[in-house]
Amino acid sequence: MNLPWPEAQEFVSELTKKLSGPVNAEIILFPAFTVLKPVHSLLDCAKIKIGGQNMCSQVSGAYTGEISADMLLDCGCSHVLLGHSERRTLFGETDSQINEKLHLALGKKLLPILCVGETLEQREENKTEEILRSQLSVCFQGVMGDKLNSIVIAYEPVWAIGTGKNATPEQACESHGYIRSALKELYGSDASDQMSIIYGGSVNSQNSSQLLAQEGVDGVLVGTASLIAESFYAIINSIN
Repeated sequence: MNLPWPEAQEFVSELTKKLSGPVNAEIILFPAFTVLKPVHSLLDCAKIKIGGQNMCSQVSGAYTGEISADMLLDCGCSHVLLGHSERRTLFGETDSQINEKLHLALGKKLLPILCVGETLEQREENKTEEILRSQLSVCFQGVMGDKLNSIVIAYEPVWAIGTGKNATPEQACESHGYIRSALKELYGSDASDQMSIIYGGSVNSQNSSQLLAQEGVDGVLVGTASLIAESFYAIINSIN
């Protein structure tokens, strides 16, 4: 819930100037719902795409305050975040609800970025692998293997969201390995190997290169550091 239109416009203007040369990364911005359409109109969509921070599990109807997949598409979105840790912890979203949203997004040709991750308490109890496998099992219920290459998984250790305490590169690599292993159990090696797994949790320009150098870390989901164009560009440049 950041960057209303004047700030969003300034951010996009500054970022696009910095990205005037070749870009070797896939970049997706997730602005506030109220600025999705004007942000989209400013972007070179060959370089930068946009997505919604969330969406309703229903197509339409009496769901006051919600936003539908069709509304996101109408704003120019190609992607949608599902199951973000803040949606889970602050608003009580369950894996079953996220599963419903995942099916709808795939049916509407919105590319989902599905967030999973454990709390600090669960990590301290050595339940990280158990939690990740449980989340994936429920969230992917009924999803066919041929849909996997349309889904990105974001590993978000909840204890590292907005705390400045990111997982070490080794911890990120280990957890991404758990996720890949769980996907292989559900779908087999060929299907699971197609999926991108990215890391989110206090990513910044100082640690992004180390995180991205880890085997199995295919990208990053950036929070606070994405609010400043210069910081966000530095992270993109570390991918380049």
